[in-house]
Amino acid sequence: MPDYGHDLQFGLFPTPGAGDPQHVVELTRLADTTGLDVVSIQDHPYQRRHLDTWTLLSYLGAATTRIRLSPNVACLPLRPPAVLAKSAATLDRLTGGRVELGLGAGAFWDAIVAAGAERRTPGESVDALEEAIEVIRQFWTGGTVRVRGEHYRVDGLQAGPTPAHDIPIWVGAYKPRMLRLTGRLADAWIPSMGYATPASLAGLNEVIDAAADKAGRGPGAVRRMYNINGQFGSGTGMLEGSPQNWAEQLAGLTLEHGMSTFILGTDDPDTVRRFALEVAPLCRELVAEERRRRAAAGEGPTGGGDDARDSGRFQPRPDSAAGLTVTATPDDGTRLTDEVPWDEPSRPTHTPQASGRTYSAADNAAPQHLVDIHDGLRAELTRLRDIVDQVRSGHATVGQARSVINTMTIRQNNWTLGGYCQAYCRILTGHHTLEDRSIFPHLRRNEPGLDAVIDQLEVEHHEIHGLVDALDKTLVDLVSTDGTGTAGREALDAVQHAVDVLTDALISHLAYEERELIGPLARHGFS
Repeated sequence: MPDYGHDLQFGLFPTPGAGDPQHVVELTRLADTTGLDVVSIQDHPYQRRHLDTWTLLSYLGAATTRIRLSPNVACLPLRPPAVLAKSAATLDRLTGGRVELGLGAGAFWDAIVAAGAERRTPGESVDALEEAIEVIRQFWTGGTVRVRGEHYRVDGLQAGPTPAHDIPIWVGAYKPRMLRLTGRLADAWIPSMGYATPASLAGLNEVIDAAADKAGRGPGAVRRMYNINGQFGSGTGMLEGSPQNWAEQLAGLTLEHGMSTFILGTDDPDTVRRFALEVAPLCRELVAEERRRRAAAGEGPTGGGDDARDSGRFQPRPDSAAGLTVTATPDDGTRLTDEVPWDEPSRPTHTPQASGRTYSAADNAAPQHLVDIHDGLRAELTRLRDIVDQVRSGHATVGQARSVINTMTIRQNNWTLGGYCQAYCRILTGHHTLEDRSIFPHLRRNEPGLDAVIDQLEVEHHEIHGLVDALDKTLVDLVSTDGTGTAGREALDAVQHAVDVLTDALISHLAYEERELIGPLARHGFS
């Protein structure tokens, strides 16, 4: 099956246990601060051990700042579609457009009937789901809702409020008729690995693709999501072993079967961290690299729907040199501080070789890879700053008469921030080490006149590592406080300042490096 070119997304599927409600809240905050894209909650209103899904999602919306929220999937027989549409639109407005809606036709019918709903046959369930989707979409457009179905009759309802954004509808489906409905009507397909094994995905996707084509939508109109389970350790099976194993296996599911959103079922905080900070970035890198290779070879999509955080990484950039489509990321010189540790105006530049050559797609691959890596570093830096903002926002509530739980939340945020910074700094250090030990010597040998530029870049790498060390120190000081009082405020201020200085230096350095090295890399590659 093809790669549909969708951007990669990663999410969390925690247990909504009523016995320890704050655990799912803390897991969701952790998912939010470590950069996961979505948290989704199973919906079994008849399950006495579970919290109510919509009440929990509303609470989670208030407890987070950026992560998207969805039922996975809503039990439609127990949630009238007009009320469900209003609930989703309301939460979407309250959270600034962070809601998505997973729908299921119903399962566990004895429990559903025990909760007061009527039993439906499989055929009736599919018909009811199709009618419900029509009710929900009409409601979200505003105006008057009129659906005269066999299972849902909504006649003259004045809809409102409308949602803050176009809410995607996910459908959980496995049987042919439900899969065809997904291809015709849904924005996303969300099977679970326990019911749809990786080996079965090709055949299930074919049914969706055919229905989407017949409806005039095309297969790419349906995002392919996947509820997954796994365990880090020493195994070699599916989603066992190291984060590297996980990333390679998930990348394979994207490139071979088009699965592009992976939602991990776990209640373990350490597993959440490793999934967000190790598996997700590496999986994105593996998929992006293969998509670039395929694009250069004229095979398949170039990732036209790819992650907005990648800053259009797959779009060609015009250049005056014949065939050179990669250009440096602009830097307007705006800085947050005056502490960039080098004199920016006096940096050396080099005179490009007058080769007179025309650059091929293969020639463009090396400098594009540099820009792609830098785009990832810039995106991670933005996320780092967002996490600092979240910690500061949380700190602002500590002075109020709040419970001990909120103090624990601040500590959790501080710990998460430190863990995230450490992961980011490892990525940054590894990138610079690769350049210093391998790429730079290669370019010195092959591009006369580049020595002064490379000398400057090596100096800047050293300075940036010093700024990373300074940030580490402020994080140590931060976690030694409880986030309150003068010491806590000063520690947070120190973290913010260290991040600001690192931001200025890194934005300056990455733009300079791209400006000076794009041409040499196009001519000589990495090795």
